Amino acid sequence: MAVRSEQPDNVDTPQGLAYAMTAYLLWGFLPLYMKLVAHMPALEVVAHRVIWSVPIAGLVLIVLRRTSDLVAALRNPRTLAMACITAALITVNWGVYVWSIANDRALDAALGYYINPLFSIALASMLLGEKLTRLQWVAVALAAAAVGVLWVDAGTLPWAALALTVSWGFYAFFKKSLPVGPNQGFLLEVIILTIPAVGYLLWLTSQGQGHFAGTTRDTVLLMGCGVVTAVPLLFYANGAKLMRLSTIGIMQYIAPTMIFLMAVLVFNEPFGKARMIAFPMIWAALVVYSIPMIRDLRNARR
Repeated sequence: MAVRSEQPDNVDTPQGLAYAMTAYLLWGFLPLYMKLVAHMPALEVVAHRVIWSVPIAGLVLIVLRRTSDLVAALRNPRTLAMACITAALITVNWGVYVWSIANDRALDAALGYYINPLFSIALASMLLGEKLTRLQWVAVALAAAAVGVLWVDAGTLPWAALALTVSWGFYAFFKKSLPVGPNQGFLLEVIILTIPAVGYLLWLTSQGQGHFAGTTRDTVLLMGCGVVTAVPLLFYANGAKLMRLSTIGIMQYIAPTMIFLMAVLVFNEPFGKARMIAFPMIWAALVVYSIPMIRDLRNARR
């Protein structure tokens, strides 16, 4: 998975496309795996996602011979503090996602990841002072209206979708400021999270509530959480280096679309009138948001 050749930032490479497509397809199928562990508490699943990601991410750094970067990051208080923030945000994101799938709220997960790019541009406007174009304002307004439709219908905000959107949006925002590479940053995050994860699992075991080592099936599934967590992230991190930002922006709709189809066709989640209104509004917002990126792609090909 190592990227050894330097590529211009404005060029899409076949290798980068393969990496990114693999990541998004794996994320799209992830709900199937999460359903297999739905009988376990979400926090327990997240703890195992953290612990079993460490050896995988560590092996990647060893192969890439970048372990010295990790050591330097661990010795830098500022980098360590920033990594604690991103680690906390990704924990929230994973926890809400696992809970959503286990509680038949996969449609909320799809909604959250659909809204995410629109939230990110709004975040850039608020925190970085970036000016939004008219099309971007239209897209953000459509997304906000869609959330409003769901809010009025249910009598409460779609908090799971919003939690996924906000946690991932801020994670990406702070991740940009983390002064280490994506592979090193991911390993740093899961190392930081390992201490509370191990502590929680030890407490769970002392209460006789842990599932690890209970049955062979549960043990294998929990160990596999590291693979389904680390592998897509590492593929994505390396693919993003070899592709245009606009191309990645278009491809990010693959995973939530797969989650949406899986929720309706496989998990048989109800798709009521409010969602029949809200989701088309979100899709329209994404079309509006994507128009400039599609233009960029066409111009690049020319």
